[in-house]
Amino acid sequence: MAEQSVATHAADTMAYQVATDIRALRAFVSAGALARGLSAERVELLTLAVSELATNTLQHTTGGGWVRLWAEPGQLFCDVVDQGPTRAFGRSMPAADSVRGRGLAIVEQICDEVAVLTSPGETVVRIRLSL
Repeated sequence: MAEQSVATHAADTMAYQVATDIRALRAFVSAGALARGLSAERVELLTLAVSELATNTLQHTTGGGWVRLWAEPGQLFCDVVDQGPTRAFGRSMPAADSVRGRGLAIVEQICDEVAVLTSPGETVVRIRLSL
């Protein structure tokens, strides 16, 4: 994936720490994506993807996380950032009777691109959708 410069594009951010923050996070992502020109159908997909990633953060890490949303020509980007371990993408969808394990597979299927960026103390899942 090509390097993306967040500093040159207007980005909105929102933190989340507990499960009750997810509703506001969904509203934040939906409004921001619509304002940047993503179609309503694609906004629903982005909102689902971010909700899955944020829920993963809350279930598997401590300290919550934050989301950064911005657009570049023809593209919408969203980073979901936490202090958890690197995510393992590239998995197949779990069996229909599986109780868990669909979140990351769903994110990969509904986004145009998913990348994981890590630095000391931080993991970023960057998702991209074409506008």
